[in-house]
Amino acid sequence: MKRDVFQAIADPTRRAILLLIATQALTPNTLAEEFDISRQAVSKHIKILNECELLEQQKVGREIFYQLKIDKMKEIDQWLEQFRQLWEDRFNQLDELLITIKNKQHGK
Repeated sequence: MKRDVFQAIADPTRRAILLLIATQALTPNTLAEEFDISRQAVSKHIKILNECELLEQQKVGREIFYQLKIDKMKEIDQWLEQFRQLWEDRFNQLDELLITIKNKQHGK
């Protein structure tokens, strides 16, 4: 079953995994050391992130290293951008309203 990328990043453990591998490729064992969950549980999280194409894997000898797939993260960021602009517009409107109220209170 192909999972939705937003369902994948909704889980705090998977978000933490993404943060850990954002700067360097890590093995599942190295990742598991960072969490109070079993190696198998970490592997399940990695599998979901991999299914959503958020990870790249590279085999070096017997080890598999996982790293963040930047292009997929850019897709998420582009989708979020539409909301970012909406929030900024609303905050600007709120700022203007607060300035208007403050000026009325001070008799300006």
